[in-house]
Amino acid sequence: MKKIKQMMLIGALAISGAVMAQEKEPVFEKQGELIKGTFYYEDGNIRQEGTYKDGKLHGEWVSYNKEGEKTAIGQYETGQKAGKWFFWTDDNLTEVDYEDSKIASVNSWKNESGLVSSD
Repeated sequence: MKKIKQMMLIGALAISGAVMAQEKEPVFEKQGELIKGTFYYEDGNIRQEGTYKDGKLHGEWVSYNKEGEKTAIGQYETGQKAGKWFFWTDDNLTEVDYEDSKIASVNSWKNESGLVSSD
């Protein structure tokens, strides 16, 4: 349960941090029925990008660190988390499965000496 709370906190911080701590203005582009939002770090590198539909998060969202490496990827359906979400750190990959916008399961793998092991 502790891991689930940590993952929820990481996800919330990733999204809220992208919106709150910016100096460079986000860019919004119309893509058919969707609006693509791109949020930036102060240096201009992409922090997060994803799409909105009818004013709600919808579709794939991806977060990056300052070096441009992917740190999280997930799906929204009309503002609700859906399906598999992945979170990367230097030595860990965590998969969080959502059903009805609630965490259904969490799996985590560590990279130890070049080998991947499951927690």
